[in-house]
Parts: sequence; C-alpha cells; structure tokens
Amino acid sequence: MIRGLYDWTMGWANHPYALWVLAFVAFIESSVFPIPPDVLMIPMILAAPHRAFLIAGVALVSSVLGGLLGYAIGAFAFETIGQPILAALGKADAMEAFNTRFNDVGFWAVLTAGVTPFPYKVITIMSGWTSMPLATFVATSILARALRFFIVAGLLWGFGAPIRDFIERRLGLMFTLFIVILIGGFLAVGAL
Repeated sequence: MIRGLYDWTMGWANHPYALWVLAFVAFIESSVFPIPPDVLMIPMILAAPHRAFLIAGVALVSSVLGGLLGYAIGAFAFETIGQPILAALGKADAMEAFNTRFNDVGFWAVLTAGVTPFPYKVITIMSGWTSMPLATFVATSILARALRFFIVAGLLWGFGAPIRDFIERRLGLMFTLFIVILIGGFLAVGAL
C-alpha cells in the first residue's frame, strides 16, 4: 500500500497541477498521510529550480495548516474516544503526568518532528491531545517546517540533481544530529 501511495505521489511531480497536489499532500501528511511532501517536492524542484522557494513556501503553509488539523484531531477526538478508554483502564492519572511532561518539552518535540524523519503527524496530534499552547505549537511548526523545506529547496536550487541522493538518504540524519547537538548544547549551558 505504501509503495502504491509513493508511486501515486511521484506521478504528480510533473503534472500541471503539481503545486496543488503538493499543497494537498503536505496538508494531509501533517495529520494522517504516511508519505512526506519531500517525495513530491524534490522532483518538482529538480524539474523547475527557478520555482524552488515557491514550492517550499507552498509546502510550508500547507503543512502548518495540516498540522492545525492534526492538533484539532488530538484536541477533540481524544476527549470523545481516548480519554474514556484510558479512564476505564485506570490510566487517567498517568495521562495527566504524560501531558505535563510532554508540554514541558513541547517546543523541542515539535521542532524535532518538524525537521527530522520522525512522523510530524504524531506530534501534531499529541500537541492537541496534551493541550499544548496553540501559539507555541504554530510558531514552532512554522520554524521547523520552514527549516526542513527551505533547506531542501536551497540545496536543490544550488546543487541540483547531484545533491538529491544526500537529501533523500542523509538529510534526515543530519537534521537529527543537529537537534541532538542543539539540545545537548542547551543542557550543557544549563549545567554551567
């Protein structure tokens, strides 16, 4: 099934409505769709490098709007479905403790999921579920998704097809290492 979705997504890269399809994919990927918009974005930018930053901007706006849908799913569907189940299992107290812990590190969770290969949709839904402040969620989502999409666009715009392998295979790892170093730096400074 995933391969079929991947092939369908790739098939739209050269279509006249590719920007609209990218907007749709970026929107639904932030809450339910398993294929990241990068899969569509990369061939689109390689085909039209002069539109690289427009393509990244469409992905950014659509992804953040889709993140708001994920947030709403977590905020509203959890109360009607998830909370009664946890209460019936005697886990209501554990849920409250998890909410507090998640919101204490919420900025980092959203930033990390927004730039690394970790599924962003998981964090958008969890952010709504834990009632993360909406302003924090939106601001961090904009920062994270802008970093991810505009770095990819900039690399492809500047280096073209030769950088594609690096982006597809190693950029997620590089983003992950960057986040680990950044958090480590903050922890080290806090320990001083």
